[in-house]
Amino acid sequence: MRVAAIDIGTVTSRLLVADVDASGVRQVARQSAITNLGEGVDATGELKPEAIDRTVAQVAEYRRIIDECAASIPVDRVVALATSASRDARNSDDFVSRLGDVGVELSVIPGQREASLSFLGASNDFRNQDLLFADIGGGSTELVFGRAEGTDGDLVPNLSLRDSYSFNIGCRRMTERFLAGDPPSKNELGTASAWAHETLAPFFQKGNTCERLVAVAGTPTSVVAVRDALVPYDSSKVHGAHVTRVEFDEVARRMWELPLAERMKVPGIQPKRAGIFPAGLVILGAVMDLAHLDGFTVSESDILIGIVLDAAREAGQR
Repeated sequence: MRVAAIDIGTVTSRLLVADVDASGVRQVARQSAITNLGEGVDATGELKPEAIDRTVAQVAEYRRIIDECAASIPVDRVVALATSASRDARNSDDFVSRLGDVGVELSVIPGQREASLSFLGASNDFRNQDLLFADIGGGSTELVFGRAEGTDGDLVPNLSLRDSYSFNIGCRRMTERFLAGDPPSKNELGTASAWAHETLAPFFQKGNTCERLVAVAGTPTSVVAVRDALVPYDSSKVHGAHVTRVEFDEVARRMWELPLAERMKVPGIQPKRAGIFPAGLVILGAVMDLAHLDGFTVSESDILIGIVLDAAREAGQR
C-alpha cells in the first residue's frame, strides 16, 4: 500500500510518501519545511494568522506532491497529524478548516498518541532493545521508555511501552519564555536548564533509564550536522550516528556563545532553526543528565515512519 504522512509540528511541517509491504517501507517522496506554526502560541494561546497562512501554503504544496505520486500508484491513505502548537491553540479549529479547504483532513492528536507513534517509528531500527526515546519538538518533548519486539520478518514490531509522557517543554516554547538575549546569557541558560530539569525529572525518578538513548527531531540531527559540518545535509550520515557527551557539549558551547547572525552561518544549521537551536540543546542536555547517559544515538525514523507503520498495521499488514 502507498501511504502519505503529514506531520505538522510547532516548528516544522513535513511530508513522507512511502510504499509499505511485507518487505518493508520504501520512501517515494520526502519534504520538510520550517513553517513555525507555533510562533507566539505559548504567550497568546492562539495561532497567528500569518503562521496559519504559511503552514497552509506549505501543506497545499504537499497535497500537490501527493497527487503527483498518486499518478503512478494510487495513494491508499493520507494521514495528516498536528501536535503541540495545535493542541495548545484556542483557534486550532480554524487551522483544521483551512487545511480542509486545500484537501487535507487534519487530526490534532494528544501527546500520548504522538509519543506512541514517534516511538514506533524510531524503535523499528532498534528492535528487541530497551530504549529511552526522546522527541524534542518546538512545543513539547515526548519521552518513552520501552521496547520494540519482533523479528526481521515482522513488518510492524509489537511495542512494549513501559512509560511514556508528553511534556509541555519544547525549543520554541523555551526560547520565547527564557532566552531573549542574543546570544542568551548564562543566567538565561541557567534558568532554562533548571526549568527543563525540574519539568522532566519526574519521568526519571521512576527508574526510566537504560543504556541507549535514541533522539529524534531537529535538535539531535543538527548536532550531528554541525559536528560533522555536513553541507549539504546528508541523512545517510545522520541516521544512526552516535554523539558522545563530550562532542555534544562542544557543539552546545559554541552555539550558546554565538549571536543569532553568526549561528545562522554555521555549516550544518538550517538558518531558520538557528534561533531555537540553543534551547533544544538545553533540553537534550537535561535528558542526558537525568538519564545519567554520556551520549545518544540519532534516528531520522520518527513519527512519519510511525504513521506509515501504523497505517499498515490498521490495514492488516504484519
